Amino acid sequence: MAIGTEPTPQGVVNPTIDHLLEHTNGNKYALVVFAAKRARQLNSYWSQASEGIIQSVGPLVDANKEDKQLTVAFREIDEGVLEEHLAADDENEGR
Repeated sequence: MAIGTEPTPQGVVNPTIDHLLEHTNGNKYALVVFAAKRARQLNSYWSQASEGIIQSVGPLVDANKEDKQLTVAFREIDEGVLEEHLAADDENEGR
């Protein structure tokens, strides 16, 4: 019998990428763009909050100051509080 606890391996990202892909119909590109846009919005929010001017929407899930913006964006996507809609420009980029 080993001393201590049993290791429970976890992925680098929690929730897992496979689980997040369910929210973008398996489209990895859409997931990356979606999460990156939201992470930039959160970065703007936290920058504005430190200056006392808030013009962006803050985190829609519980977040600590230690959490990275991309981590918060992934959690928001996983909990379904955000919806991705492609703009006309985004739809025409692939053509």
